[in-house]
Amino acid sequence: VQLVESGGGLVQAGGSLRLSCAASGVISSINAMGWSRQAPGKQRELVARITNGGRLNYTDSVKGRFTISRSLAKNTVYLQMNSLKPDDTAVYYCNADGDWGIAWGQGTQVTVSS
Repeated sequence: VQLVESGGGLVQAGGSLRLSCAASGVISSINAMGWSRQAPGKQRELVARITNGGRLNYTDSVKGRFTISRSLAKNTVYLQMNSLKPDDTAVYYCNADGDWGIAWGQGTQVTVSS
């Protein structure tokens, strides 16, 4: 499974961004997809995850602001980020997991200015 992210950039606090992640390869083997992020000097953390069955999980700090969605037809997962804060600044990574393990995208930078 290969993952390619897009949609990062620079935005002012309170603004919005939409990240996209296109998956290719053995798509049928994917059980869930999600987004993680890593800020400088911090550990990578899971931000949001969506399973094939539609179960959603969010880390507490983004609940009510971020929305994860998935298009099975386009093999793409999205992360709509609203009301962005400077603390959301990080490299965002798309991930997909299956019985074979976890695949990661190359990451896309999101910078929120105050």
